[in-house]
Amino acid sequence: MSSKKKEYEKEAVTLLRTSSEGVLSTISVKHEGYPFGSFVTYISDRDRSVIIYASDIAQHTINLKKDSKSCLTLFKLDDAEDKQNSSRMTLIGDLKSLPDKDVEMTKSRFENFLPESKKYSNMHDFNFYRLHVDQVRWIGGFGKIAWLDNKNWLHGEPKWSKNETSIIEHMNEDHSKNIASSLNAQHGIKDKNAMMFSLSIDGYYVRSNGNTYFIAFKEICTNAREYKDVLVEQANEYRNFEL
Repeated sequence: MSSKKKEYEKEAVTLLRTSSEGVLSTISVKHEGYPFGSFVTYISDRDRSVIIYASDIAQHTINLKKDSKSCLTLFKLDDAEDKQNSSRMTLIGDLKSLPDKDVEMTKSRFENFLPESKKYSNMHDFNFYRLHVDQVRWIGGFGKIAWLDNKNWLHGEPKWSKNETSIIEHMNEDHSKNIASSLNAQHGIKDKNAMMFSLSIDGYYVRSNGNTYFIAFKEICTNAREYKDVLVEQANEYRNFEL
């Protein structure tokens, strides 16, 4: 992958991990052949697939049950006067209902990021769907346009996922200063009480003073050894940012 593509992917991952809303386009059932766009909230899973929580009576749900082909457009409206120069990304793939075995774990993660979704769990017509990303189109502004390499965006459960809770507990209990230094280094936030609360293949999430921050990794981590190595690497790299 070229250095330019690597930079684009880094920016795309940051947008994916730090946003929670976008425009979902599905293939219309009522108006056959036409795309149908609707606003949705989402979370990204441990890999880079996307999870939405949708009602059976929503038009996009009716559409995807007939044809799973979908795309999700994410965007960040920068402060620049020209909004056309803002960052945005389109994730193309198939939106499919979650198998029963994945529902409880996904529900816990979803509510961790979007706690307001708990009120919908009492409604019997809400279900989880995963967008299996196949292609990624990135626009980082004028001249920063590319189809990203899709291999890092394909769905796959990381090997460390069953150890996520123990990794988080270990970091919060024994290496809290490293979490604080990483938050300071990447976001300029000084908080000794910052807590790690969720992991992904390309970084982890921290809560500090009621806000959520994503701590990005330089490389993807698919197993526990890789995760440990990156955390140790960050601890050494950010030593000057310790509080």
